[in-house]
Amino acid sequence: MNKLWMTTALCAALVTTHAWARDTVDTYPVAQALQSEPGKVGDDIALYFAGQKHPAVKKTMGTIATNKKTNAFNKSDEEACQHVFLSAVRELQERARQQGGNAVINIKSNYRNNLTESPTDFTCGAGAMIAGVALVGDVVALKGAK
Repeated sequence: MNKLWMTTALCAALVTTHAWARDTVDTYPVAQALQSEPGKVGDDIALYFAGQKHPAVKKTMGTIATNKKTNAFNKSDEEACQHVFLSAVRELQERARQQGGNAVINIKSNYRNNLTESPTDFTCGAGAMIAGVALVGDVVALKGAK
């Protein structure tokens, strides 16, 4: 009887461990995410995703990267991914401000070092407890901008 309980407990532990290890990678619309939490992203640093046209570059300040995670517990994958995307974008903007830029251009998803270019979508990995977004972009000063 004792062996039966130990075997049952071991099986239950293995099954629940596997359930917590979920990692669903998907793409979501940038525009929808940027509007999901109004006022969270500043408008002083322009954002241009890979493939989007932008004003001429006056000065390039270098490439920056961010890798943000958020609590995904009790949230839909889309909700968690939108939230963590906004955190990643805010970090790109903050780093651009620190470097004296007025825009981040050529923004790409870089989830698990898999570089993905899209002017309309970003990549996010979501599990049972954590969601993550990684972005890279170029900090620049654009001609004719603030």
